[in-house]
Amino acid sequence: MIREIMLYTSNDLRDFMHLACSSPMDIGVHTVDNQIADGKSVLGLMAIDYKKPVKVVSDDEKFMKQLDRWAVDKESKEK
Repeated sequence: MIREIMLYTSNDLRDFMHLACSSPMDIGVHTVDNQIADGKSVLGLMAIDYKKPVKVVSDDEKFMKQLDRWAVDKESKEK
């Protein structure tokens, strides 16, 4: 599954990382500039530019549902 999200503050980034670390599955974060980071890596997440939305890739449905508060994709807009 893929969700497009926008993280606006350092607290958003911290909360995202805590959610990702609690997931038993892999979490990938992809930027429009083709940067890729492990969603559970502090250094990887801090190296990404968050001025634009990022795509989060994971097979963990529970985790992906928790991204609703940052979502900019169609799935969240339809609700």
